Amino acid sequence: MLSMPKDAVMLLSFVNTKLRDEFPSLSELAASYSCSPEEIETKLSAIDYRYDKNKNQFV
Repeated sequence: MLSMPKDAVMLLSFVNTKLRDEFPSLSELAASYSCSPEEIETKLSAIDYRYDKNKNQFV
């Protein structure tokens, strides 16, 4: 089973790298890791990052 980092800063780096290199959208990334985009967005909003759909990155 695939898992993502629990630490928010590590998660940010992990997610942005995956979005840049492997996934065309947050929803596809989330689906491949059996979670919802909202779960990722909630965790990263805790460190003041928001998903930018146009850039396909958290900024």
